[in-house]
Amino acid sequence: MTIQNVLAQIDAEIANLQRAKAILTGAGLAATKRRPGRPPKSAQDKVASAIPKKKRKLSPEGRARIAEAARRRWAAQKKAAKNAA
Repeated sequence: MTIQNVLAQIDAEIANLQRAKAILTGAGLAATKRRPGRPPKSAQDKVASAIPKKKRKLSPEGRARIAEAARRRWAAQKKAAKNAA
């Protein structure tokens, strides 16, 4: 056997393997082809969304603390803008 014959056989085997791979991956892609938009909900997601989530409540004191912190931030931004101008 010459080197050219060996190389020709290797090329033929590579071509056969590539065809086999294309067939196998082509069949797998057709079954899992992605469609545009949000994917449909699974059964587990439907069960999880059926359970109502417990609402978290913020106490009036907590709300007041948040409002005061926001006012301080706004005042600091206003002061920084005034000093920059």
